[in-house]
Amino acid sequence: MLFQVYGEHALAQWGMMLLVMLCLILLNEFSRRTKTGGLIMFGLIPLALTVYFVAIRIGAAAGSEWAVNNQTHIYMNGWFHYAKLYASLAGCIGFMMIKYGWGIGKKHWFKCFPFVIVAINILIAVASDFESAAKGWNSWWLSSEGVWLFGGWHNVMNGVAGILNILCMTGWWAVYASKDKKDMIWADMTWVYIIAYDIWNFTYTYNCLPTHSWFCGVALLAAPTIAALCWNRGGWIMNRANTLCIWCMFAQVFPLFQETYHTGQQWFPWATVSTQYVGGAEGISQITAGSSVGANPTAMLVMSALALLANAVALGFIIYRAKKTHTNPYTGEIFTFQKYYKDAAARAVIE
Repeated sequence: MLFQVYGEHALAQWGMMLLVMLCLILLNEFSRRTKTGGLIMFGLIPLALTVYFVAIRIGAAAGSEWAVNNQTHIYMNGWFHYAKLYASLAGCIGFMMIKYGWGIGKKHWFKCFPFVIVAINILIAVASDFESAAKGWNSWWLSSEGVWLFGGWHNVMNGVAGILNILCMTGWWAVYASKDKKDMIWADMTWVYIIAYDIWNFTYTYNCLPTHSWFCGVALLAAPTIAALCWNRGGWIMNRANTLCIWCMFAQVFPLFQETYHTGQQWFPWATVSTQYVGGAEGISQITAGSSVGANPTAMLVMSALALLANAVALGFIIYRAKKTHTNPYTGEIFTFQKYYKDAAARAVIE
């Protein structure tokens, strides 16, 4: 198995993962269905949290006990989590501008914004994968947030898979508002891309966020994918940005909800670790920097190879279709023959 979700805490682990997924689906529906919902989730709440984060930084620098001992400061102080939060927030705001026609959201040139912001988000994760490989090649290294990470070829393979995933985004300028104004529709981003992305992103979380991946890898990816496949075709990327931003805000404020510290300490029974940690939470307490004792990288290698293969196949198919139809895959659209594309396009106001 990929995760250690058996034994006395299995019910809590499975139950909480499913609850997180359900909450993300419901909060995404709240944020996408009305302007008020969107402005609350991606305007008012992030503004308040930004003030909170700045106050923590200032307080910690001044040595204030409340800030120094704040769980956000201790467990979520790395560059990645802040970069991911605000990059996803930028996507949420930009997508709202397109679907509601606010300001530059009405301009044709702005239609490529979704590609740009998604590419930036992917590159942030790619950089994190490569960072782990560089800091702990076939050995453990301790992140600034107190998590043991094991680097190696799996990081390199998945980093390359992420770069290929950027190239798998087609139809950059074919982005429209939905007829009901609930979604930004990117019709050419069909299930082919969604599956390739999900495999790559899950593998990233599995490699580099192994103590969080049960939630940010499984529940967080499942929420927008279920919506996109069942009732919201063409709106996957907006839903992905929404759920990602919502989760990042929650995790940044309440990291102990899912945390397993490098000492093996867990605060809640639903905290879950991957199988790379031999012996689970107890085994984590025995890990030392620079060693490979207690590591089982097999699942990381398998998933990284699968991510690389999936994205290579997807890109190969895009190249094949582009040549067959004499279409530029980035200025034109590739998947117009698919039912998923047709269902998504039928929802859009295509100019």
